[in-house]
Amino acid sequence: MTGRLNIVLVEPEIPPNTGNIARLCAVVGADLHLVKPLGFKTDDKSLKRAGLDYWHRLKMTIYEDFDDFEARNPGGKRYLATTKGKIIYSETTFEEGCYLIFGRETKGLSPEILARYPEHLIRLPMKNECRSLNLSNAVAIVTYEVFRQWGYPGLS
Repeated sequence: MTGRLNIVLVEPEIPPNTGNIARLCAVVGADLHLVKPLGFKTDDKSLKRAGLDYWHRLKMTIYEDFDDFEARNPGGKRYLATTKGKIIYSETTFEEGCYLIFGRETKGLSPEILARYPEHLIRLPMKNECRSLNLSNAVAIVTYEVFRQWGYPGLS
């Protein structure tokens, strides 16, 4: 396994969600990418508390906007998690070095971003009357599916 997993949060709003995701990234060895605007400061107490003492194990990059993210990461397949996705996440084969892209808690990913990768819109099954899962839960579910497919490299 040569390619790392990349978790991308586009305009995250809730500090504890991002902190939980940062902790997940540290635990599995994934890179975290945050795309501005952020709904918090990166020194926010609740963000740091949710990530516990794993911050030193985390590779995190912050971008000014989605175009900045794209320009600085030209390679790697993108998988966009959205309730509008036609493909169930577990029916996708995730490539090494891929990017799992998640939108903000209140609105998800913008139509403009979704339109860039229409063939790679994945979703988590849920009841129709429910809007969405908590962001950190959705990231954890898809992340562990990726690592399951990859044979849990580096994890015990």
